[in-house]
Amino acid sequence: MARVRLVKVSKYFGSTPAVEQINLDVAEGEFLTLLGPSGCGKTTTLRMIAGLIEPTAGQVFFDDQDVTDLAPNQRNIGFVFQTPALFPHMSVADNIGFGLSVKGRKAEIKAKVEEMLKLVDLTGYGNRLPRQLSGGQQQRVALARVLATNPRVLLFDEPLSALDRNLRETLKYNILELQRRTGKTAIYVTHDQSEAFAISDRIAVMNLGRIEQLGTQTDIYLNPQSDFVAEFIGANNRLEGKVAGVENDATLVQVNDLTLRCGPQPNFKTGHAVLAYIRPENITILENGNDRNYRNLIEGKVEQIIFEGSVAQIWVNIAGQRLRVDVSGAQRLQLLNHQGQVQLGFDEVTLIANRETG
Repeated sequence: MARVRLVKVSKYFGSTPAVEQINLDVAEGEFLTLLGPSGCGKTTTLRMIAGLIEPTAGQVFFDDQDVTDLAPNQRNIGFVFQTPALFPHMSVADNIGFGLSVKGRKAEIKAKVEEMLKLVDLTGYGNRLPRQLSGGQQQRVALARVLATNPRVLLFDEPLSALDRNLRETLKYNILELQRRTGKTAIYVTHDQSEAFAISDRIAVMNLGRIEQLGTQTDIYLNPQSDFVAEFIGANNRLEGKVAGVENDATLVQVNDLTLRCGPQPNFKTGHAVLAYIRPENITILENGNDRNYRNLIEGKVEQIIFEGSVAQIWVNIAGQRLRVDVSGAQRLQLLNHQGQVQLGFDEVTLIANRETG
């Protein structure tokens, strides 16, 4: 395994920037995910780490070795693509042993293939052809083929995107388990937030060729550092307002006729234009006058109810603003036919500078 570092890495296609000035440090044995929407630069970044794309500027290091100018086969990486890309005419065993054969390590092939089949829970499948396997089994063979060559770094380019939901749920944990058992450094690309949150040590959220925020799942979800991260990660209510002042250690934010009370915000002064974000699951619809000492108590009118099984989305109009409230448990059933006024209580409000108007 190896530490992977990117130092001021950029990639331009003509005059169009795909990746700009990325600095990234992935520790030995870490599982890091590049997460973002299509076109954000995550796959381009992964392919520069692999050597499949040459950077326009910057350097790529494995440990202290500058590998920027090395070909992929000189970097000792394992690359798992979106599709398994198995040789259809070759058996599972021959597919797994192919990389060792190319490297002239034929004496190791039989023992290594058996070891890899056991590792990916496919013992006894060595003589089958790829067409005789399920999609999930094929992807495990592709992973076994990569691991057989003992790469320094594992790279995954949306390896589950072609699979159905149930297979994705199972295989993502298979990948994590294999990474933990082998101790390999892994860099994983996906646009699926649930995948990223389930298997990563850290997540780099990318947008427009840059890393918007790098941190653990809880860091990114609870403390977004930009409006993009706040809106891309999970569901969020977005309100535009201005800081109106401070009262009893609470920062007051005016949103039209609505005043929000937030926790101490030393980075914002009176008059600052801000975006206030409130997670739907952090809002409570109060019953029987139980206010539980919430910092914010606001009256509103239910406009729409969307039942999603374990959760009901309750859309409430508050002073001309629509807030989504996610309700679970027995209360979601009690509110299904509710109409009229409700009282909302919430504490957690995340403030981010409004770059457009601030």
